[in-house]
Amino acid sequence: MPKRRIIIGALIGAGSFAGTIFYRRRSARNRTRVDLYFDDGSMLSLATGAPDADRLLPIARDLLAEAG
Repeated sequence: MPKRRIIIGALIGAGSFAGTIFYRRRSARNRTRVDLYFDDGSMLSLATGAPDADRLLPIARDLLAEAG
């Protein structure tokens, strides 16, 4: 009986870990944003839907397509 509990616990733990990895990858895939880095070391992150981001995203996509 104790051996069975260990196996079930390990399976539940592995399933939870796999679910966490799947959820993180899926949620990260749907986030598009523009990160602006300035000379003073500061950074500004603009998410999709922000007026400035909507203007910069097509330019960034074109630059990334040309780069490789």
